[in-house]
Amino acid sequence: METLSNLIAQFASLVWGLPLLMLLVGGGFFLMIYARFLPFRYIPHAIQVLRGKFDDKNDPGEITHFQALTTALSATIGMGNIAGVAVAISIGGPGAIFWLWISGIIGMCTKFFTCSLAILYRGKDSAGEIQGGPMYFIMEGLGKRWKPLAIFFSLAGLVGALPIFNVNQLTQAIRDILLIPNGIEVGFMTNLITGIFLASISAIVIFGGLKRISKTAEKLVPAMVVLYFVGVLGILILHADQVPHYLGMIFTEAFTATRYGGDPFLGGAVGGLILLGIRRGAFSNEAGIGTAPLAHGAAQTKEPIREGLVAMLGPAIDTLVVCTLTALAILVTGVWESTDANGVSLTAAAFGNTMPGFGKYLLLLCIAVFSISSLFSYAYYGGKCMSFLIGADKKHYYNYLYIASIIMGATTTLSMMINLIDGFFALMAFPTMIATLLLAPKVMEEAKAYFNKL
Repeated sequence: METLSNLIAQFASLVWGLPLLMLLVGGGFFLMIYARFLPFRYIPHAIQVLRGKFDDKNDPGEITHFQALTTALSATIGMGNIAGVAVAISIGGPGAIFWLWISGIIGMCTKFFTCSLAILYRGKDSAGEIQGGPMYFIMEGLGKRWKPLAIFFSLAGLVGALPIFNVNQLTQAIRDILLIPNGIEVGFMTNLITGIFLASISAIVIFGGLKRISKTAEKLVPAMVVLYFVGVLGILILHADQVPHYLGMIFTEAFTATRYGGDPFLGGAVGGLILLGIRRGAFSNEAGIGTAPLAHGAAQTKEPIREGLVAMLGPAIDTLVVCTLTALAILVTGVWESTDANGVSLTAAAFGNTMPGFGKYLLLLCIAVFSISSLFSYAYYGGKCMSFLIGADKKHYYNYLYIASIIMGATTTLSMMINLIDGFFALMAFPTMIATLLLAPKVMEEAKAYFNKL
């Protein structure tokens, strides 16, 4: 079992390595240059679409633009924004955040293309319902001979969408922040109770279908971002004199890498720092992975470019706003230099030091909402993959597997299973990005026609 665990850990590390990052970031950079930065010029229009100015109840689809974005964000805003940013700073120092921003900006363009394709090439499932997502735009856009690529995405999605990592990290946060400091003995039973509680909440929402998931997400996501923003704003106000200093350090350290403590890349520390920041950004905003098109493909619209513009706002909120808030909270409080804590514990230290007594509980509330909302969206993603593979009438079976995996994730460490899921999640990016790069000219044709109509 130890040998198998090591092999799976190597597999996860390999697929999240340089080839994937080159495809995600290199491919995204190509799309940005190919589009001549076009999506960024229409951000005000994207906000108008998001606010419902162009909504039409007669358009095909199930959910509004706003619900599609919040459903996608409920999956991406999670542990990557809190634990992932802390890991980046603890290894690379403030400079890692600059490269995380670069990843977010490139990710905005990637999301514009992938989610435009999700509407442009919608297909029908076995029940005759209109569906969108990478497996459908591969089949409809590239043709039936590319079906193996669509199947590959769906198979990877079945495993990649399982919530074991999120649940495992949330259970750990509850133990470390809430139970242990209050003298409560932790063990299998406390983990089981946590797992059953999370499984029960998830089941109520998941079995209600996409409309219930999207309605829950549109209330939870804005609330959790505002709550987190207020918490970090309190930290920044109390350390206002430090903010300009660390903002400056983010830029200067990005090109000197004097605080970088990881492995060098391309012969130097700066290369290693770039790789670290970009990897954390890609892991956080999921641009190019193929999950967001599954949510945006269900939007009620006839205009693919409209949905692409809305989707583009996702990495801006996820990486440029939420990740930056986490980074500044860790930097201005000085915990990144004064403690050996890492991951979520480092962020908890920033909140606890500035707001003694209640700060870490405020963070735990944010973590809980971030993680629980992710559970709803990933169940929908896995169900869509199951539907594509074996038929829409059987997709509900995935929900039972999903609920069981929540309890499994809460009650066991399962590092082997977490690495396996992590690796399959990364595998979803290969078919998504290959198809997106091949179909990019179609998106630009559609964009030209759409913007000419405006």
